[in-house]
Amino acid sequence: MALLDVNNLSVRFTTNSGPVYAVRGVNMQLDRGETLAIVGESGSGKSQTVFAMMGLLAANGEASGSVTFDGTEILNAPPKVINPIRANRMAIIFQDPMTSLNPYMRVSEQMAEVLQLHKGMSRRSAVAEAARMLDAVRIPDAKSRVNLYPHEFSGGMRQRVMIAMALLCRPDVLIADEPTTALDVTVQAQIMKLLADLQREFGMALILITHDLGVVAGSSERVIVMYGGQIMEKGPVNPIFKDPTHPYTRGLLNSIPRVDRQDEALLSIPGNPPNMAKLQQGCPFAPRCEFAGEDCVEHLDPLTEFAPGRLRACNRPVSVVTGENA
Repeated sequence: MALLDVNNLSVRFTTNSGPVYAVRGVNMQLDRGETLAIVGESGSGKSQTVFAMMGLLAANGEASGSVTFDGTEILNAPPKVINPIRANRMAIIFQDPMTSLNPYMRVSEQMAEVLQLHKGMSRRSAVAEAARMLDAVRIPDAKSRVNLYPHEFSGGMRQRVMIAMALLCRPDVLIADEPTTALDVTVQAQIMKLLADLQREFGMALILITHDLGVVAGSSERVIVMYGGQIMEKGPVNPIFKDPTHPYTRGLLNSIPRVDRQDEALLSIPGNPPNMAKLQQGCPFAPRCEFAGEDCVEHLDPLTEFAPGRLRACNRPVSVVTGENA
């Protein structure tokens, strides 16, 4: 049985302009110790999917479907059910460490609060454990730096503090929401290596949310590609990178700068992401897809397995390897 099992998850937000359908019919599973990447452009529904799973949607959000964690239904669960799981067994690293940390509180206070709330530890013991966890995420002189304010850390160090805070309760599942955003390339590599090392050390499963397929390549076993709140393609990382058959996945991969093609112009996907408040029937990627036909505007083939472990939702898949319809 999968540690995390998501079935037909949908998320809708009620706004003054009408309903916004942020996530539509998402299905996925996560096994113990596995690394799963969820990729897609901004607004594709990646973050709202995990926020719904953890009961962190905004007040105007509504989730439907099913999310079971280790056999327990947690979607829309009451606080007495979700609170012991959240942070204790499922933790999240939020997208922006610059704004996720309280600038008016010392790091020691913010980290100790987690342990005092979820583990019932004394403040002194909690601060000592916080310092040990800062040391585990490779922050130099952690014992003294735990008493600093967030602004006294660099961007990369603040991200390490967020990782340390998420790991305080030794969760079974760690969700990293854009963990390398706003960091330079060198620090990005350090953070990804740190996450991989910590995952092995603590034996936890990892969900990596990113818009950068380059980050996924060396860090994940499986990948889910989302667009317009739906899953467009999913499967093992290597086959998808070698031969993406969904036009959107192909576009994302072609948009990655490559050192062996310095003389070529950078490619991009034409057009704009869909307006989730005014979604049309059919494939949400159709207006931007070079292979789309009239049938794509009218309907979208369901997510179907076409090779072992590989699924896609596309009326006209094209193989990059053969250049022909897949």
